[in-house]
Amino acid sequence: MSIEAGSKLKGKVSGITNFGAFVDLPGGKTGLVHISEVADRYVKDIHDVLSVGDEVTVKVLQVAPDGKIGLSIRKAVDKPKVASSSRGPRHGGGKRFNSHAHTLSFEDKISQYLKDSEDRLSTIKRQTESKRGGRGARRG
Repeated sequence: MSIEAGSKLKGKVSGITNFGAFVDLPGGKTGLVHISEVADRYVKDIHDVLSVGDEVTVKVLQVAPDGKIGLSIRKAVDKPKVASSSRGPRHGGGKRFNSHAHTLSFEDKISQYLKDSEDRLSTIKRQTESKRGGRGARRG
């Protein structure tokens, strides 16, 4: 059985380091699962997730010419497709998506951006001046 990029295999954790885990694969080969490829969440200590002797399913990310095999546990897990929200696309800033924006010319989009920017800056200036205790007067 040849080990190729993209294939999923079962293996056994044979060693753990601070940067990842070594997994024994079929055919007597060994690959490395980097700590960033162990779980979908941040893993500070790999010992919290894996221990030597654990049976794991891994996906082969790459096979280097020198024989090193890069593996991933998190990419080996098939995740169900998430259905899109019925509310439509979401964009940052808490503003609703404006379908009219697609019909605006580049110049109109730029002028809208500048207007929004100036509004935000004036709001920030107002808030900052009130914290300084005056109308922006500085002490010398």
